[in-house]
Amino acid sequence: MGKFHESIKPAHKDFIDKQHIFFVSTAPLSPDGHVNLSPKGLNSFRYLSANKVAYMDLISSGNETSAHTLENGRITIMFCSFDENPLILRLYGTGHAVLPGTDEWETYAPHFTIYPSTRQLIVADINLVQTSCGFGVPLFTYTGERDIHFQWAEKKGEEGLQDYIREKNLVSLDGLPTDISRVVGH
Repeated sequence: MGKFHESIKPAHKDFIDKQHIFFVSTAPLSPDGHVNLSPKGLNSFRYLSANKVAYMDLISSGNETSAHTLENGRITIMFCSFDENPLILRLYGTGHAVLPGTDEWETYAPHFTIYPSTRQLIVADINLVQTSCGFGVPLFTYTGERDIHFQWAEKKGEEGLQDYIREKNLVSLDGLPTDISRVVGH
């Protein structure tokens, strides 16, 4: 049976700190729009307070989270245990992208290891926390992080990464603008 909380409790934070992967879900307002669900890792998640979290977002083939949170703010972040102690933890709230060069970037970036391929930070204000059993989640063993993204980014170089952002990250699958589009333009 699920339990609900108005904030992230110390036991929730302890659970989050032990996870190597989390999932981020957002959706546009349009009923015909695509719901986005993305796995994240690479030690990119940070607990900031009982009602605020953030994660570092690397350049990738889409930028749905930025577009959806710019349009409506809604975000859900889910952690689930793959070890012997089953648990699912969901963080519900509103989020927004924080871009390099902004005052907010200066506030939040020191919490992360920033890479040349760091596209933005996603900051979320959490208004509901849900835990549930996770009894149906299979057991998996963590063996390490992949470095493929960083090899790709190094090969692209700074100019190549900026070109990739302009080509792939300015609008969502449904044509919604991202935060980056407001800075870069298209």
